Amino acid sequence: MLPAQHCVIGVDIGGTKTAAGIVDGTGTLQAAESRPTPAAAGSAAILATAVGLMESLLVQARTAGLTPLAVGIGAAGVIDARDGSVVSATDSLTGWAGTPLAAHLGRVAGLPAFAVNDVHAHNLGEQWQGASTGAQSSLLVAVGTGVGGSLILDGTPHLGARAVAGHVGHLASPYAYDDGGRALPCSCGRAGHLEAIASGPSIALLYRRLAGDSGSGNGATAAGALEPVSGREVAVRAAAGEPVALRALTLGATAAGQAVGGLANMLDPAVVVIGGGVSAAGALWWTPFLAALRAELMDPLAGLPVLPAVLGSSAAVVGAAKYAFDRITVPEETRV
Repeated sequence: MLPAQHCVIGVDIGGTKTAAGIVDGTGTLQAAESRPTPAAAGSAAILATAVGLMESLLVQARTAGLTPLAVGIGAAGVIDARDGSVVSATDSLTGWAGTPLAAHLGRVAGLPAFAVNDVHAHNLGEQWQGASTGAQSSLLVAVGTGVGGSLILDGTPHLGARAVAGHVGHLASPYAYDDGGRALPCSCGRAGHLEAIASGPSIALLYRRLAGDSGSGNGATAAGALEPVSGREVAVRAAAGEPVALRALTLGATAAGQAVGGLANMLDPAVVVIGGGVSAAGALWWTPFLAALRAELMDPLAGLPVLPAVLGSSAAVVGAAKYAFDRITVPEETRV
């Protein structure tokens, strides 16, 4: 086991926020900071934000008497774990594809750096310190701005032959169609995928369609006025009893539940963990989600544990650090 004075700087680069933290050898998050991700400004600006956070936390770690061993990075997109570069990405991060992520942060820090997809990092965090601690295998699905997934087997995330494993949002979904039978466009450039109906932005778009808006980007309130609306606002309106908002949230949750149930049938994980901002909507989302998931499960999976993630926004930071800890060599004399 690593001593507590050893640490890794974990970095989580998402489409909305970039976070970083000091994670010691016991898995404790000693300090953390975050800044908005300049997602539309290009890869150089995104990297500069991550570097700024990393450098701040390196100073804090050393001031506190900790020894940074590496940098671990969880990032949106398809990440090549061999060199920590971004293979491909959606438009949520402008110019992100091709970014030498680990090489750049490692060079600035003067430390080994390792990168993995942010949902794999999320799952590693939950298995190290969160909801799935001790489980031999875990399937995590994060439903938020996008829909992502990760399967961990014996402590190691399954990345796939091309680093694409885990893109749950790009499964076909029978719910991802409009009333005219047309497949809804997905962020990946295809159509009819789960992310096009279950993500936060997609639930907001569904709400607008159900409210009768033909594409102005506004949602109708109960009083008939038009105003901007987000997925978070849809959840607020559903909680207030607005029928259209409740229907949109329920459809998104049902689509997600059916997909996760099907994945569980195929993968048979020891536990399923659900995270992401949309899942924070509470019982109005969880009840239809679980109903759809349970209806999909084969009989031997009837008792499958389905748990909410518990680490919140720190999960990917902790998991990115774990990914790095697992890939560095520490002299035996410094271990405890």
